[in-house]
Amino acid sequence: MPKYAKNQPVDFINAIERVAIVGAGGTIGSHITNALLETGRHTVTALSRKSSGNSLPKGVLVAPVDYDDEATIIAALKGQQFFIITMAPTAPRDTHSKLVQAAAKAGIPYVMPNGYGGDIDNIKLGADTLLGPVAQANRDEIERLDMQWITVCCGFWYDYSLAGGAARFGFDFDTRSLTLYDDGNTKNSTSTLAQVGRAVAKVLSLKELPEDEDDTSLTLSTFLNKGVYIKSFVLTQNDMFESVKRVTGTTDTDWTVTHEDTKKRYEDGLAQVKVGNMAGFSKMLYARAFYPYDSNDLSAKAQNELLGLPDESLDESTKVGIDLVKELQLRVERMAA
Repeated sequence: MPKYAKNQPVDFINAIERVAIVGAGGTIGSHITNALLETGRHTVTALSRKSSGNSLPKGVLVAPVDYDDEATIIAALKGQQFFIITMAPTAPRDTHSKLVQAAAKAGIPYVMPNGYGGDIDNIKLGADTLLGPVAQANRDEIERLDMQWITVCCGFWYDYSLAGGAARFGFDFDTRSLTLYDDGNTKNSTSTLAQVGRAVAKVLSLKELPEDEDDTSLTLSTFLNKGVYIKSFVLTQNDMFESVKRVTGTTDTDWTVTHEDTKKRYEDGLAQVKVGNMAGFSKMLYARAFYPYDSNDLSAKAQNELLGLPDESLDESTKVGIDLVKELQLRVERMAA
């Protein structure tokens, strides 16, 4: 049965006001947190390990937790209306389940699981990249615990992927080299980190429920147990290369360009992962998404107009990505230390 605001208790407020987030200082979490705070409609509480050295966006409330002590997580989540999980791939594998189980015990109705990427309906792509079954299990657990989920299907993060080295979009800015997958002309959906943040803030700023049977406005409930599909740009590596050259003031002669067979690159990366070498993961993931006949192109499903998301400048976003290169390199060095 559909739920309407008119049928809720007298003290019901038809808005999401209290949001909890894990990873508020992280790559995507910081953008989501900032976008939520900018709306002025949300109180954002960051769950943070006492030992965490991450700096958090200004205006966030901090709830210290111990992931090995469920009571601390439940206490942090009590009274929250929406729970957002953003975690690095290096987080312990059982952390997501611990968080979801605590959320259920705290009485949270809605969860955004960790998984900001491909089309959840593309089962084959999900299986080939190894991410699909994990994300499905996360969503299934949320439903099994009588909560509902909303996930973000945004394609690769454009600026982050551009900055992340040759294993992602193929660019190495230190050596000015580019590895093109096949001929470099396969289109992929991408979203900037800022656009993902805006999209989440837009959805969480909607009314929670329709007022009554005649209310056809967009509400949070419209997206429950579904993906929110967004994009910034749908483009090829060659399109990216043209933008990079414009932004850096370089020409073809300044770059060393090589080509690699996408299928071989995927299989090489997968072989590395299978023997425990996670250095192959990005190579496998990105190569698979650039398969010519089964790429990660979500443009037909994009809901940008529905959500009122802005158009973005490709070259401005490319500059953001290039500026991110050094920061990502420092992160890798810190993790290796």
